[in-house]
This record gives sequence, C-alpha cells and structure tokens, in this order.
Amino acid sequence: MTVSPHPAVTVLAGPTAVGKGTISTYIRDNYPQVWLSVSATTRQPRPGEVDGVHYFFVGPEKFGELVNDGEMLEWAVVHGQNSYGTIRTKVEEAVAAGKRVLLEIDLQGARQVKENLPEATFVFLAPPSWEELVRRLVGRGTETPEEQQRRLETAKLELAAESEFDVTIVNDDISRAANELVTLMGLTPHAR
Repeated sequence: MTVSPHPAVTVLAGPTAVGKGTISTYIRDNYPQVWLSVSATTRQPRPGEVDGVHYFFVGPEKFGELVNDGEMLEWAVVHGQNSYGTIRTKVEEAVAAGKRVLLEIDLQGARQVKENLPEATFVFLAPPSWEELVRRLVGRGTETPEEQQRRLETAKLELAAESEFDVTIVNDDISRAANELVTLMGLTPHAR
C-alpha cells in the first residue's frame, strides 16, 4: 500500500492497552491543529464528561437513525451493551476546513473505515513486546482478572491484524510515538 504524503484522515488502531488513548491525549494537548474525532455513544455520560467534548451522547433511537441513514463512518456495539461510532459528517466538515483528522478507534472500526474511506492512512500502534502489553493491561488495575484474560485473548487477534495497516508505530515512548504519528500526518513534530 502507498501512504499518502499528507493524509487528510489518519486512523489509529491497535490492541487493547497499547496506549491509543494516551497517544491521542498527547496529540490533543500538544498539536491543536489535529482534529481528534469525538465518537457518538448510546451510553450515559460519566461524571465530568461533556457532550461534544468526550462523546456525543445520543439515545439508542437516534444512534439507530444515524446508522440507517448512512451517517456513521464506523460503528459497533461494545460489550453487548452500548453503541459507539464516528459520525461521517463531523469528519467531512473537519476535512473540508483543512484540518488533519485523527480517528482513534478499535480494529473493527478501522476495518469499516477502510471500506468507507479507503484513501485514509491506517496506522497500527504496536506494543514494544507482548510482555509489555500484558504489564500495561494488568498495571492499569481497571479490569478483573477474568476481564484481563479476555482482553489479552482479544489482543492476540488484534496483533495478528497488523499487516492490514499501512504503517506500524511502536509505542515504546509516548512523545516519540506521537511525534512519529504527526510527522506521518504532515505536521512538524515538537523538539524533545
């Protein structure tokens, strides 16, 4: 695959606990010229979450309408409960405004975007090693041992999908990996 020299839309995906959210937060804090997509969800806001900032909180009926009307660039039901997805028009508006767009999504979502927006650049965020991925997941302390095991089994499948992506970036250092990503997006990285 050929990578666009300055893609309008870049998709960042990778296995659970690899640090996609951490990289995205670093980019949000350090590269205001990058437009990070905000997902729509049917779940209720958690304390401190702001509609339109953290998520677009929509009810199941509205989410269904967006899907049926072809307004979702990608979407999925997560853990059999709530739906999450990327609203197509929000991405199109950002691209039309000349913004560099970053979608931080899961593997399933990346595959849907590839079908709907094949001109995007697809970046796989990889851990430095399997042992480091396990350490990060267990170290978060946010999942039960059973949930950790389930996520690690899923991570094995996600790691096997690396060849579906245009570029792999190893997340061995947050600022280095983020700078590699923004360079790929056609921006000048900050000095370290």
